[in-house]
Amino acid sequence: MSDSRSASVKRVTNETTISAELKLDGTGRYDIETGVGFLDHMLEQLSRHSLIDMTVRAKGDLHIDAHHTTEDCGWAIGEALTKALGDRKGINRYGSSYLPMDEALSRVALDCSNRPFLVWRATLPAQKLGEMDTELFREFFQAFSQAAGLTLHIENLYGDNTHHIVESIFKGVGRALRQAVEIDPKRADAVPSTKGTLGGSL
Repeated sequence: MSDSRSASVKRVTNETTISAELKLDGTGRYDIETGVGFLDHMLEQLSRHSLIDMTVRAKGDLHIDAHHTTEDCGWAIGEALTKALGDRKGINRYGSSYLPMDEALSRVALDCSNRPFLVWRATLPAQKLGEMDTELFREFFQAFSQAAGLTLHIENLYGDNTHHIVESIFKGVGRALRQAVEIDPKRADAVPSTKGTLGGSL
């Protein structure tokens, strides 16, 4: 099953060249190089806590800013995820997590519904983390949820330190994703929907 639940994609535009390889039944191994240090750190957390093996290489127009690189990494990783999920047969489908990091607490709930939707309720006190604009984290998850076909609800309940808030979100998404993509041994041969398929208005 692990061999079939893996995928790779390459996304090339005038702004970025990005490759992403995912193995859903992994151990959380990662090899990330995006050119944006803090984004690398967060994607490593996403891999480690989801137990999804992840290799990402990105070259983008960082002489402008990190917007295109961050957003397109979300698209590429999301595309690889939906490709690896296939018809989504046997998955738990849903996942959720409360993730504390020091003074910060974030809540994540997601549905591998093949109906993309993002709810983002997080206020980030600092405008930058290193050289990265913190407004880009919403852009990452918007692209990721769209490309992956996830209904994704992210809420920071409280926190003061922007680094802690963002890291609690990425770890929380990882933990919720781990639950959602794992195979339910009781229903390993069935799509987790009464309609027999996921997507559209189902």
